[in-house]
Amino acid sequence: MNHKVPLLFWVLLFNGFVAKSYAQAEKQPNIVVIMADDLDSRQLSCYGGRNLETVNIDRLATEGLKFNQAIASEAMCVPTRASLFTGLYPVRHGSYQNHKPVYDTLKSIGHYLAALGYTVALTGKDHSTKPRTVFPFEIIKGFEPNCVSPTDDYSLADVKSFMRGQQKPFCLFVMSINPHAPWTMGDTAEFDPAKLVLPPHWVDTRQTRTQFQKYLAEVRRLDNQVGELMQAVKETGKENNTVFVFLGEQGAQFPGAKWNLWDAGQKSSMIVRWPGVVKPQTVTNAIVQYEDITPTFIDIAGGQPVTNLDGRSFLGVLQGKKQQARDVAYGIHNNFPEGPPYPIRSVRGSKYKLLLNLMPGKNYHIKYMMNPKNTYWVSWKEKAEKSPEDKIRVERNIRRPPVEFYDLEKDPYELHNLAGDKKYATQIAAYRAKLEQWMRQQDDPGAALDVPFDRK
Repeated sequence: MNHKVPLLFWVLLFNGFVAKSYAQAEKQPNIVVIMADDLDSRQLSCYGGRNLETVNIDRLATEGLKFNQAIASEAMCVPTRASLFTGLYPVRHGSYQNHKPVYDTLKSIGHYLAALGYTVALTGKDHSTKPRTVFPFEIIKGFEPNCVSPTDDYSLADVKSFMRGQQKPFCLFVMSINPHAPWTMGDTAEFDPAKLVLPPHWVDTRQTRTQFQKYLAEVRRLDNQVGELMQAVKETGKENNTVFVFLGEQGAQFPGAKWNLWDAGQKSSMIVRWPGVVKPQTVTNAIVQYEDITPTFIDIAGGQPVTNLDGRSFLGVLQGKKQQARDVAYGIHNNFPEGPPYPIRSVRGSKYKLLLNLMPGKNYHIKYMMNPKNTYWVSWKEKAEKSPEDKIRVERNIRRPPVEFYDLEKDPYELHNLAGDKKYATQIAAYRAKLEQWMRQQDDPGAALDVPFDRK
């Protein structure tokens, strides 16, 4: 130190540095979310997948926190996204059946973050952005909005321009349509159908392997998009003050996954990178649901908790201060209009899961998959006629018992129903009481909810 300089100068200079450091620490971070569409998160190599190395999503996991128990409350696109944006469970936000709109009196993340000084924008799949009074997002060009488009041509030019031009903090949702059917994009040559590792609840047929090959090509394309978006955040100079989030949505459009409450449909993926806050290369078993994301973003932005939301902030988990976020996750399924009514409800902890099939005397059916034009479903049924094991796999989807109870640690694909085992009677009763209490709290009438609705 130069002692000829007055001591007051050094005091003021030091205080200035301290003030600047505090201001930087307290600065509201940007938030960038990239969300998949119908992703079987178990195919990601960082989640144990063996069919491809998802290099960019894996890299994100090494730079951030990977959630092992991120759960969608309803395993279909519109309800999941409505839950993400509103912080409410499906019965309360109104989109409790696929393509059913939310109630037009609600507020969403667009309102909550805007009140905290944020610009909230979205590019890509836009199913859950109407009405605009509920979802006041700035729409950015660049990603394909129609999930059943045969192409998914995209550009990051407008995304980069948006990020560079922001003087306020921003929250940007990048909604990919990969790997949603019709599985027409990507390079299938990377995958040899004969060598693919199929989920154990599937029937192994040539047609199934061919479709899975096409599906994985779109998972590769999704991984590429994640890498390009990570690079865009870096190029625009926003990386160090941006919370970067990857979300897997719900499971794939294969039997026993999407439109179900088994983990193949309900269990998702979430990875969060936040330089200086989230410790890199970390993993958490904290249970979180999509309803928890909006409260967490509000917390990150410095806002006060919003009363009457179903979700709860897991900021403490991101900061490494907490190991748990919630005790259990809940699930709801209403089958109409994807097929005839077949309502299901579920509750799961870290070890056990209970499902109630509310119309067990009926046959479960999904018009997009379980029909004579679907070659792999036809191949399942044909093989099941000669194979007792495959017959069980097929019948498991169609005819279900009133109660299902699984040990998720020993049986992650939920193939061995323990509901009839007296050894688990106490746990089943406790889980059932918890689930029924949640249904009452939500004003969920159960089977009476799975009926045709007015599409106007």
